[in-house]
Amino acid sequence: MSFRSIVRDVRESFGSLSRRGFDVRISGLPGLSGHHHRGKSFGPPGEPHGGAVVADQNGWVGLPPELLRDVMKRLEEGESTWPSRKDVVACAAVCSAWREICKDIVQSPEFCGKLTFPVSLKQPGPRDGLIQCFIRRDKSTLTYYLYLCLSPAVLSENGKFLLAAKRNRRTTYTEYVISVDSKNISRSSNGYVGKMRSNFLGTKFIVYDTQPPYNAGSLVPCQRGSRRISSRRVSPKVPTGSYPIAQVNYELNVLGTRGPRRMQCTMHSIPASAVDPDGVVPGQPQQLLPGPFDESFRSTNASSRFSMADFSSSRFSSSRFSDVSGGLRREEEDGEAKERPLVLRNKVPRWHEQLQCWCLNFRGRVTVASVKNFQLTAAAPQVAAAALPSSSSSTSDHEKVILQFGKVTKDMFTMDYRYPLSAFQAFAICLTSFDTKLACE
Repeated sequence: MSFRSIVRDVRESFGSLSRRGFDVRISGLPGLSGHHHRGKSFGPPGEPHGGAVVADQNGWVGLPPELLRDVMKRLEEGESTWPSRKDVVACAAVCSAWREICKDIVQSPEFCGKLTFPVSLKQPGPRDGLIQCFIRRDKSTLTYYLYLCLSPAVLSENGKFLLAAKRNRRTTYTEYVISVDSKNISRSSNGYVGKMRSNFLGTKFIVYDTQPPYNAGSLVPCQRGSRRISSRRVSPKVPTGSYPIAQVNYELNVLGTRGPRRMQCTMHSIPASAVDPDGVVPGQPQQLLPGPFDESFRSTNASSRFSMADFSSSRFSSSRFSDVSGGLRREEEDGEAKERPLVLRNKVPRWHEQLQCWCLNFRGRVTVASVKNFQLTAAAPQVAAAALPSSSSSTSDHEKVILQFGKVTKDMFTMDYRYPLSAFQAFAICLTSFDTKLACE
């Protein structure tokens, strides 16, 4: 039997896993299981509609591990791009045995440069290249959608939906809620993964993650909350957190002089040594959503007994923005025993005499001049730079563009990121460029 026949039989046996089986098991994660229609990406319905196929009773589950591993390797190598890569995700949702083999074969974006499973959104990007994405803005609803580029032509709007954010204006601050659910972008949604909050002037932003970073104990106490589950559950609440993992500051422009913005990003969840050739990002997540999602990703039998629809609401306690930002500064000044966080600064553009504008080399990914455009690079450690002469390799690592963001049409922007940032962190940083800045321009 040929390899293609095996894959075809597997898909038919499980009732079109790529379209239905995986959607049933992770209905709360439409961000990485959406359907593609007419060149655009749409998430699946928020609730499962029954008809689940009992995968554990099928003969394919009992395949010899050696044969199954060979099939998975060929599928991983053959389906390298979306939307065909959804077959790899579907195979991982068959049963625990298939999922464990997929975990061993499918590498993280840092090593393979591909976004496969939902958890890839919070794992660092590739070291040797950029993951190209684009953001589509909807001014009427104050929402922003992040897509993975499927072709070099960004204007074709072909993309795999990844994340969505909604802007909520408050009296003294602005908040962006980030979710993997394009239909329900709220903190009560099952797809809520984090948020970003600004101060009144729009000069300081704090990025919050629902999962604790590796150094959560040294950060300020996180905002605690809980997701309520229906009364049929044994435990009435599933605790969640809101951990401040990054801070973005824009330099004040009190005199109102014309020129590019100046920004600095302090990544409290990433050590400064991560950009070194042998550096690593500790504490990488193993799942995108805490708690119940791990249960929903089990085989169909288990997922049919546990529905993500049991969640009804999510409440978070509030804290003052100044308290959080002040705590982050104290953590930075808490002595040299702790490793300093990674600091990113925007690359200074040069003035073009002929064009009469500030210019940066985006390598064809940005076509419209805008004050929102930026490129971020790692700031060289001040202590090391003053004490020892930096080597050529270390200098080149700090000069690499880690994140670039720019405008291509009225409501279309490109976002390219690489290691050590994740798609979630890069998206949150880019959202700060959309916010109104009363004292920066």
